[in-house]
Amino acid sequence: MKNNTPQDKGKSGLKWRGRLWLEGEEGTFLGYGRVVLLERIKESGSIAQAAKSMEMSYKHAWDLLASMNRQAGCKLVETSRGGKSGGGARLTPTGERAIAVFWEYHARLQDVLQEMTAKLGEALCDAGSIDPGS
Repeated sequence: MKNNTPQDKGKSGLKWRGRLWLEGEEGTFLGYGRVVLLERIKESGSIAQAAKSMEMSYKHAWDLLASMNRQAGCKLVETSRGGKSGGGARLTPTGERAIAVFWEYHARLQDVLQEMTAKLGEALCDAGSIDPGS
């Protein structure tokens, strides 16, 4: 993700912003936070560790995953129970693709927002050339 530098803003300092999420019948299916949760599960191999890294309860993380799995019609994350070797969680190929598609469209949205900001800057008056009281 790009940093918000002054070069990213129009002459007026205004900048279009937006968020991207995919909704289903249950509400949000996939959005920024859910994708980060999936990525953290991939990194740690643990729902508990992923949730902790996001300062989220394990139950909330589990509920989000259950919702995503139900809405997708297949699992994005598979879990294994503990025991001698310990339990864990891993992304399925579907989960991997969901992350990739989200970031692809997130990047495209950021490009559109940057274009919109540039066009707005062209449409607005140059701040130094017009008396604000006129």
